[in-house]
Amino acid sequence: MTQQEILSQPRVWRQALSMTLDVPAFGEPGERVLFLGCGTSAFVAESIAELRERAGYGVSDAGYASEWSPGREYDRVVVISRSGTTSEVLAVLSQIPDGTATTAIVGVGASPVAEAVDSALVLDYADEESVVQTRFPTTVLLLARRSFGEDVTHLPAQAEDALSRETAVRASDFSHFVFLGRTWTYGLAQEAALKVREAAQAWSESYPALDYRHGPIAVAHEETLVVVFGELAHDLEHDIRRTRATIVCEEFDPLVQLARAQALAADLASARGLDIDSPRHLTRSVVLG
Repeated sequence: MTQQEILSQPRVWRQALSMTLDVPAFGEPGERVLFLGCGTSAFVAESIAELRERAGYGVSDAGYASEWSPGREYDRVVVISRSGTTSEVLAVLSQIPDGTATTAIVGVGASPVAEAVDSALVLDYADEESVVQTRFPTTVLLLARRSFGEDVTHLPAQAEDALSRETAVRASDFSHFVFLGRTWTYGLAQEAALKVREAAQAWSESYPALDYRHGPIAVAHEETLVVVFGELAHDLEHDIRRTRATIVCEEFDPLVQLARAQALAADLASARGLDIDSPRHLTRSVVLG
């Protein structure tokens, strides 16, 4: 999660959009598909499943690879793993019933996960050295949206513009960070909150936007920053402002908003004197012995 990796996203997105997918990374139309991942990849899986089903491509579920066990039947299981070495993902693949197609989305082609599936989408140009992911998950989401029929060709230019600007607020002015989203952007909210925790060791939370008032809003205060992905309902805005929290809801595409949230997390980590590439207690991949 270096600043260079964050800022490189428009270039990486352009490269992704210039390529033709030669594997069914997001399932064939009409298939029953399960998307699985761990950490960031689990949040990406949630967003993809929501996008796919809403686009009418078929039943789409998502879950944590670390929690999954065989049960419902699917035509295809798609696993997401930047490193291609995640132990829980490999354990899942060993449990997939015979006859179920398997696909992996990875950042490293010569990896155990890529070699354990029927087909793999290798995004090696989106891989990154940092422990904290930025451009790999956003590139996966960009390609998913294109696959489901969205016009995303304008997003690299929008991201360039957005990332050239200062963040909307000074992150160090806040001690509490809340990210809200609806439908597919709830996955983005979870990912943004994780970035703040990973990079800056700060108190961050994420919720479905309209559920925020059902309890979590109780801890909001004048040092709370609430970032909303997508449209902000007027009545929700009113209720948040009553807590004296600060709201950020920028008029960028939600995926670009996520890149902006990554930049905010990096700024906060820098202000706290933290090394964002070596976060406390974390490694690039969880490989269990």
